[in-house]
Amino acid sequence: MENSIIIKKKINAPIERVWKALTDKNELPSWYFDVADFEAEVGKSFNFYEPGEEKKYLHTIEIIEAISNQKLKHSWFYPTFSNEKTFVTWNLESDANGTFVTLTHEGTEKLKDLGEGFAKESFTQGWNEIIGQSLKLYLEN
Repeated sequence: MENSIIIKKKINAPIERVWKALTDKNELPSWYFDVADFEAEVGKSFNFYEPGEEKKYLHTIEIIEAISNQKLKHSWFYPTFSNEKTFVTWNLESDANGTFVTLTHEGTEKLKDLGEGFAKESFTQGWNEIIGQSLKLYLEN
């Protein structure tokens, strides 16, 4: 865990609303990635690309754990670049005024030799933007 990326942000929305944004395939494209066949069910796997026309990074995820309104954990890897899997965990904690979202991305050090786009700093920046800007703006407006 010492090399893990950990991002913690407070979202001014109820935990049930945050969970729905994380797990509803119809809401995902509004703030995250378009994962048309997404289901928060253990064992399900999905492929998707980053937004935009370039389609450079094929992402593959498999749901490992899903506890409603608490935790979503999935693998995260790029099959066209590497067989190495990393793991992303979304933990939700209710607060009087909203929800704390803690994202932990484990194993990114295994991808560092694939280039700048796979550096820990790049992942950290991306997750900060996704949670601290995209998800926050989506849920707070």
